[in-house]
Amino acid sequence: MSAYKSLRPILAGACLLLLSASASFAAASSGNGLDGDAEEEGTAPPASHIPSPGGDPNAANDPGDTPPDGNVTRPDTREETPVPDVHYDVTALPEPVQRMRKLLMEAARSGDIERLRPLIGTGKNRTQMALGGLDGDPIEFLREISGDDEGQEILAILLEVLEAGYVHLDEGTDRELYVWPYFFSVPLEELTAQQKVELFTLVTAGDYSEMRTFGAYIFYRTAITPDGEWLFFVAGD
Repeated sequence: MSAYKSLRPILAGACLLLLSASASFAAASSGNGLDGDAEEEGTAPPASHIPSPGGDPNAANDPGDTPPDGNVTRPDTREETPVPDVHYDVTALPEPVQRMRKLLMEAARSGDIERLRPLIGTGKNRTQMALGGLDGDPIEFLREISGDDEGQEILAILLEVLEAGYVHLDEGTDRELYVWPYFFSVPLEELTAQQKVELFTLVTAGDYSEMRTFGAYIFYRTAITPDGEWLFFVAGD
């Protein structure tokens, strides 16, 4: 059973929890002497792990909407955006991407969240874990947002995300990325029956309905650059 299946409530009221989770983690980090490079972008998912779209859920369906400039962590809900091909063949990935994916999955399967630490990077190259800003130790942050004390639930989510199909975005540009799961870039209303089954290994049917209202998949997603850098692992919008 998906690690996500036990997470309740779904989307309602989570916006305030998102803000409080980020604030409480920052305060705890400061009090414990934790330090780290602040990320330019980020949001902390609430304890329920399900991000709230915030604002008017129908606004995302406006063709005039665009993702924040330069923000590759947020879904692009513009109607004119081409739908990328969905890929499952990991052997088609560049070798550095295959290697990072394998290392992340091995770390997740180990149950030891500290095994992610050497994969996160440092400074401006540190993996983005939140959409609204994160100070402090990223591993402690992952423990904080996990439903258990050791961070094993968040490891299970990372594993399920990386086992899904992926999309290759912005090929040939300086924003080129490989993103898991592919739901990040595929309109939810266009999913086939088989793809919905794949989606429901990560979220529930109720969450799917809520996300369709919002206009995009906003549960956890992760990305790796062509040179094997783990770019982000975030939820929310």
